Amino acid sequence: MDIQLKHQPSYAVAVVRLEPRETIKAESGAMVSYSDGITIETKSEGGFLGGLKRMVGGESFFQNTFTAGNAGGEILFAPTLPGDLTLVEITPSAPFMLQSGAFVAGESGVSYDTSWGGAKGFFGSGSLLLLKVTGQGTVLASCFGAIETRELRSGERYTVDTGHIVGFDASIQFSVKRVGGWKSTILSGEGLVCELTGPGRVLLQTRSEEAFASWIIARVPRQSSSS
Repeated sequence: MDIQLKHQPSYAVAVVRLEPRETIKAESGAMVSYSDGITIETKSEGGFLGGLKRMVGGESFFQNTFTAGNAGGEILFAPTLPGDLTLVEITPSAPFMLQSGAFVAGESGVSYDTSWGGAKGFFGSGSLLLLKVTGQGTVLASCFGAIETRELRSGERYTVDTGHIVGFDASIQFSVKRVGGWKSTILSGEGLVCELTGPGRVLLQTRSEEAFASWIIARVPRQSSSS
């Protein structure tokens, strides 16, 4: 399998070239196009209960598996939001924690499970739901905006707004907390943050879906109660 990322970082697309009979799993709606001979199977990964766990983790109930024909083939994948794509290599000794919604596609040797990583804030922001990605292979992950990477030393602490986390190595310890006291949590606009402790790598996104949604909602005209 060969994966080439193009049009980064604003409107990235992944061009995946499959060997004969090779397969790749992808999130529902991620496919842009594919060449002749590619077949698609849609199913709930892990059965009904697996599908429910995926929905709890913010992913779609069903997943698509693309298989190349005898001549191989090509598939294009893209995320829903404008932004970048990145490749994460998974090994049995190096699992990865991926933010819900960041998964786009992955090789057949990779599996993932929903892990509760935090709670939705009392005032409706700052959720952190994670997928624990394990196995062997490459995962294609997306972000809103561009990717920023931090490498944490052993014992080094780093604080990130939950809406800007794409993922991090499973070797990193983490906890979700308020940005300060309740006054700061309510008035600062930051909500909840995630405190990460190394060693390991952290992937951040330069834009937040929740912040963008709040910006749009604040500008949507509201119907007058007198009308």
